Amino acid sequence: MRAVRACQRFVATTVPALFLFASPAHADLRMCNLTTSKVGIALGYRDPQGWVTEGWWEVAPKGCETLLKGALAARFYYVYAVDYTRGGEWAGRSLMCTKDREFTIRGVEDCLARGFDRNGFYEVDTGEQKSWTIQLTDPNQPPAP
Repeated sequence: MRAVRACQRFVATTVPALFLFASPAHADLRMCNLTTSKVGIALGYRDPQGWVTEGWWEVAPKGCETLLKGALAARFYYVYAVDYTRGGEWAGRSLMCTKDREFTIRGVEDCLARGFDRNGFYEVDTGEQKSWTIQLTDPNQPPAP
């Protein structure tokens, strides 16, 4: 009986203390790479000053990366991804500016004239959620459950 009371006291004092150190839930835009390849990610979105594209985040096979920290401010985000291991890309119809190296580019017009590359990004609808995870899958693999 003493052991049970000692255990109850331990739980009663330790469990509430654990909540003091629990971090609050974070709202972020994350990318999870469900493929077996290392991929590079470029992201496009609108902020109060207009269109912005940023890149490159490298995401390991079966890994995840935070692309934007904090509560999402837009409903739609745009992604262009490159398969570094096997070649190929995940692209869409929304044309935006990119560079070969790390970049932040304001505006999506006249990419080539401004010395940038132009790639097609695919649209991600977050449904106005404050946090969202994009899952990048291999086109030849069935979607994750």
